[in-house]
Amino acid sequence: MNKSRIEAFSDGVLAIIITIMILEIKVPHENTFQALKPLIPVFLSYILSFVYVGIYWNNHHHMFHLVKTINGSVMWANMHLLFWLSLIPFGTSWIGEQHFSAVPMSIYGFILLMNAISYTLLQNKLIRLQGKESHLHHAVKDDKKGKISLFFYIIAIPLAFVSPWISGLLYITVALVWIIPDKRIENQINKD
Repeated sequence: MNKSRIEAFSDGVLAIIITIMILEIKVPHENTFQALKPLIPVFLSYILSFVYVGIYWNNHHHMFHLVKTINGSVMWANMHLLFWLSLIPFGTSWIGEQHFSAVPMSIYGFILLMNAISYTLLQNKLIRLQGKESHLHHAVKDDKKGKISLFFYIIAIPLAFVSPWISGLLYITVALVWIIPDKRIENQINKD
């Protein structure tokens, strides 16, 4: 199967996710700087989630650049990833509205964890389809960043009940680890 439709569909869904997140930020009814103060947590949660969606879009694009073909299993794994990505606006809105309190922060972390797991599942399906000698397998075979990310999410979720701020710092740390484009994949792309 041709991969162009899955890439185009995924790009469209990610664009809609970002649009939904920005539409959740309500304009203040007053025309003062003070009226913006209650929006600070909402805007901060938007920034973090925007970065996360951007990271997934960037890595999805790079990963599919190394892929020659797809199959039905890959299409369903991609839909699984898009499902979890589509929950980011909900988590974003909740942590912003509730000023990063424990339960919303733990649910946000769960959503991020499921995004990471579903991305890993998609990646593994693609590797199985492309083969152990594929560029994708060589690029991600020792996925330290992925494993560290999963570990941080797993500890951040219960830590939200101890300190939502520590939990938030772990989410930010994972984003910072991934914000730089993945050179492993770019190096494989340059081998062609």
